[in-house]
Amino acid sequence: MGKNTVGRLLFVVIAAAAGFLGWQEWTRRQASALPPGIVSGNGRIESIQVDVAAKYAGRVKRIEAREGDLVEPGQVIVRMDTAELEAELAKSKAKIAEAEESAAEVAAEIASQESQLLFSRQQFARAEKLLSSKTITRDEYEEKESRVKVADASVNAVKAKLRSVEQSEEVARAEVRRVEAQIEDSTLKSPVRGRVLYRLAEEGEVLSAGGKAVTLLDLGDVYMEIFLPAQDAARVRIGAEARIRLDVRPEYAARATVSFVSPEAQFTPKQVETKSERDKLMFRVKLQLPPELISLYIERIKTGIRGVGFVKIDDAAEWPESLNRRFPAPPAAAETEAAH
Repeated sequence: MGKNTVGRLLFVVIAAAAGFLGWQEWTRRQASALPPGIVSGNGRIESIQVDVAAKYAGRVKRIEAREGDLVEPGQVIVRMDTAELEAELAKSKAKIAEAEESAAEVAAEIASQESQLLFSRQQFARAEKLLSSKTITRDEYEEKESRVKVADASVNAVKAKLRSVEQSEEVARAEVRRVEAQIEDSTLKSPVRGRVLYRLAEEGEVLSAGGKAVTLLDLGDVYMEIFLPAQDAARVRIGAEARIRLDVRPEYAARATVSFVSPEAQFTPKQVETKSERDKLMFRVKLQLPPELISLYIERIKTGIRGVGFVKIDDAAEWPESLNRRFPAPPAAAETEAAH
């Protein structure tokens, strides 16, 4: 490698380092030049992680989503093998059919026994008249009375049998509902609009109850956490206006609101502040990005991007022009707005 080439490479490295240091200095000065009533802190874009897990133990039949896919609420992510459950369902439905058939037979038996009871009561009523006129003996009268009691007991017994059959049918129906619910739960769906972060299982793998199949990033809950000293955090209210500026595009700022202020102080993480700042107890503040902004940039949102969060601690404070420059709309969104 010639001396000229080495010199050029060295020049490029020095220029890049100078540019980086200059950008850092520009960022520091921008933060320090904030008007009264606005404070700032370093942070990074974060999102809630949601695990899609099997409710029951089973074998993974098919995984419908790949890492990086954008999924919607209710979209099928994983299908578990339900062959055994389908067999149980068929068995339970057969029990229902059997119980229905038994119920029909018992109902016919009840009709027969009630008819016999009606006839016995009619015979007994005639016997009462004949006994008063002494046409029959008391033994004959008591025999008719006994037949009424036997017929009545038979009707009650058959009705009890019907109730038992009906209860068996209800148990079978409950079992069908249970198995159907288990089959439904074996189709794992996305509970949120998000992106597949990790695929934790493969097709054919057996998961235990609660076994994780996929981890999603909930893109409906995107935020930045910053850390503020006590004197600033004490003045921050929930719902206060905020701005988020990303290191990758420092010329723009996204609008946000304060959704959480920690009730207790803590040491800030190493990746957020310098060592001297970590030596101080700070309060964690969460800056929530609005859903409409997330929807606009849904294809571009990535967690872990670092930046600076700015918060109004005085409602009367005015945002500087540098924090009022909105991110430009993505090409697709701009075309949609133009069409309307």
